[in-house]
Parts: sequence; structure tokens; C-alpha cells
Amino acid sequence: MSKMHVHISVENLEESIKFYSSLFGSQPTKLKTDYAKWMLDDPSVNFAISARGAAVGIDHIGIQAENEDEMQALRDRINTADIDTFDDGQAVCCYSKSDKSWIQDPSGIAWETYHTMDEANFFHEESQESSESACCVPEMKPKQDSCKPDTGCC
Repeated sequence: MSKMHVHISVENLEESIKFYSSLFGSQPTKLKTDYAKWMLDDPSVNFAISARGAAVGIDHIGIQAENEDEMQALRDRINTADIDTFDDGQAVCCYSKSDKSWIQDPSGIAWETYHTMDEANFFHEESQESSESACCVPEMKPKQDSCKPDTGCC
């Protein structure tokens, strides 16, 4: 079964970890100096936060496929709907190695569809642990009035 994915950029990681751990009733399943992730069954969501210099708020939303077949079904739906993808293939992002496709909704919100294959030791492949990069979202077509300044993602 696929899982909803939400990634939020936060100002204070430690305070946010305390808040979300209380809200979800569990500790993060992955914890780094700039990142935390909860893989929850109730509600069924892959929820991540990071403090990497991005504007505070929703970084991106996504659907995490449980296996390669689910990932192919997601890609088939995207292709059938004639939705442009901005980046396809294998990538390292959020301390994971994944097969993913990035798309954009009509309002300019970044969505990723992905299948995680393995863990990674760094946040994303274009930099190492000390990176100031805020997100793994590829450069997408800016929608009029939807791109926020200083996010590093538009």
C-alpha cells in the first residue's frame, strides 16, 4: 500500500521534533542533525521535517510507493493524465536512495512520487552532509505568483 508523504521545512528542529513526537505519539524513525522522519501507520503517512535553510512551511508533498509495481502504476497514471514530469529516475534525497518522478500541481506545488530502495549517508546527491541546500525538489516551471522568494526551490 502506498503512503502519503509530507515534508515540512521548520525553523527549530528540536522544538519541532518534540511537537510532532507528542502529536504522533512516537519518536522519529530516522533522525539526523538537520532532518527527522516518522513512518506512521496511523495515520498512514511518511512525515518528514528538516532545518536546511528553506522557507518555513510545506516543502513538498508526495506519494511513496511500497514497491516497484506500485511505482510503475503511479508513473502510468501520470503518463495517462499527460502530466509533465520534471525529473525521473534514481536519486539520493532525504538520506534515501529512491526511484522518483517529480510533478507540479496547477498551483505550482511540488509533488514527488517515489519508491525508496535503500538508505543514504547524505541528504542528497549533489552535496554532502554540510550542504546548505534546502530541498531535493528539482527546478520546476514557476507558476505565476506561486513561487516564494528565497526558498531555493523555484
